[in-house]
Amino acid sequence: MTIKQAPVSDSILRHWREAVPEDRLAHLIKDATRAMVRGLQMRLAQHEVSFGHWTYLRILWERDGLTQKELSDESGTTAPTTFNAVSAMEKLGYVVRQQTPYNKKNTYVYLTPKGKALKRKLIPLAEEVNEIGISGLKEVEVKTARKVLLTIIENMAKDEANSSDPARRIPSTRELAELIARREALEDE
Repeated sequence: MTIKQAPVSDSILRHWREAVPEDRLAHLIKDATRAMVRGLQMRLAQHEVSFGHWTYLRILWERDGLTQKELSDESGTTAPTTFNAVSAMEKLGYVVRQQTPYNKKNTYVYLTPKGKALKRKLIPLAEEVNEIGISGLKEVEVKTARKVLLTIIENMAKDEANSSDPARRIPSTRELAELIARREALEDE
C-alpha cells in the first residue's frame, strides 16, 4: 500500500488558519512567496532552468547588456552570487560576457539566441503560476493586494535608504564571516 504524503501547502495552511491566524504579515508574505516560487521552480525544472537563473534571465530580457554589477544590483544579489550564476549560465549557452574595447574594467552580460529563446517558453510558466495564485480572487482584490505589497516594498526601501546607522545595513558575506570569526575569537579568549 502506498501512502500519499500531504502537500507542503497543507501544513502551511493549517499553520496559518489554526496555529497562528494573527501572526505577523511578514511571515504570511514569506509563505505566499515560497509557495509561488515553488510553483515556478517545478515548471522551470521541466526546461532545466534554475530559479536563480530565471531571476537574471528575466532582468536581461528587459535590459540586455548590463554590467555584472548592474545585474547584481537589479537582482538584489551579491557580486559573487551574480558572478557564479552568470558563469553557469554562460556554460549553458544562455549568456556571453564581453568587455568593450574602450572600457576593460566592466564586464557586460548579453543574452545569446538560446537565452533569448527561453523567454517564449518561460514567461507563460510564470503567468500560469500567477493565475493559479490569484484564482478565486476578484480583480479589485488583486489590485488591492498589489497596492498593499508595493506600499510595503516602498516603505521598506525608504527605511533602508534613510538609515544613517552603519550597523543597520546588510553586510557582505565576507564581512559577516569576519564578524563571526572575531566574535568566536573573543569567546575563545
